Amino acid sequence: MSRITHIALDDANLPPPTPEIEQERKVAMFDLLEDNVFTLPNRGDRDVPQGPYHLGLSIRDKRLVFDVNTEQDEKAAEFHLSLGPFRQVVKDYFQICESYFEAVKKSAPAQIETIDMARRGIHNEGSRVLQERLEGKAEIDTDTARRLFTLICVLHYGG
Repeated sequence: MSRITHIALDDANLPPPTPEIEQERKVAMFDLLEDNVFTLPNRGDRDVPQGPYHLGLSIRDKRLVFDVNTEQDEKAAEFHLSLGPFRQVVKDYFQICESYFEAVKKSAPAQIETIDMARRGIHNEGSRVLQERLEGKAEIDTDTARRLFTLICVLHYGG
């Protein structure tokens, strides 16, 4: 049961997302809850509560916060990650997404496919950065990292 069964984004103080950003959020959350791998390793001599987990994601004091609880609302972990390593890849991702959304409206299929391939490449880079940043804190698979990266981008959108 090393998985996430509930996710909450603390986006209350952010401006409303564009329809495209809102759609990305919905798809990422749906896909994440359908299929994910999320394991908290033991820390030293201290065992961590077993999942499934509820995950809260927020940005506080310019740090990305993962607040992890069990389904019984027992604190399992909380870790704060610097946003610095994410800044450029998130910026690049939003720029390529903007190009993609525009291309879908008026470009040829070959152009759309080329932009989408670049978008997926940047998305993969963001998920790799996330996996590196979570090393020793949480173990996630590539698909989970990709979906969590999308949600991090949503939080960055208004930040």
